[in-house]
Amino acid sequence: MIGSLRGTLLDRGPDGELLIEVAGVGYRVQVTPSTSVTIGGIDGEVFVHTHHAVREDSETLYGFATVDERRVFELSISAHGVGPALGLAILSVHGPDALRVAVAEDDVAALCLVPGVGKKTAARLVMELKSKLDLPDGPVIAIHDDGSASSAAGGARADLRAALEGLGYAADEIHAVLSDLPNEGATSDLLKEALRRLASGV
Repeated sequence: MIGSLRGTLLDRGPDGELLIEVAGVGYRVQVTPSTSVTIGGIDGEVFVHTHHAVREDSETLYGFATVDERRVFELSISAHGVGPALGLAILSVHGPDALRVAVAEDDVAALCLVPGVGKKTAARLVMELKSKLDLPDGPVIAIHDDGSASSAAGGARADLRAALEGLGYAADEIHAVLSDLPNEGATSDLLKEALRRLASGV
């Protein structure tokens, strides 16, 4: 099985597919939109952790920026009814820390933001993933790229997500603005800032 790839990025497709050349061989790798954008430039060296999915009629490589993303993906697809495509869709909407928050907080609405996931499926996923994901007893702590840590503030974000959904904003808009907001603060203040950013296109 292929566990990782390091090579030259030859192409970045609009459908979340990367073409990575390693020792003269081009590998087509499915990634989340955030990984596609941040992985690097065309003709530059890139590295991805991979999950090699083998089926009777196809073989597909799924790529991840971190080992944690791959682990969470593999735990997600071990849940009943979750295939690789849905597992990648879940990570496209919720990163590992955000998914842990949603599961720890029984936030069914958060999982409903994933395309193709309804309330019944989301509720079942929350139950199954609770026994699979490594959830701490206390609040989920997010570790940032600069080494700092902060509370993921799942309750406030769940309320904020529900409010924005009720106002008619699309899942991708909600995900984008939530990823840029501070991890702490009153829901009312966060909502005002979210609406300001959505209105200005920030």
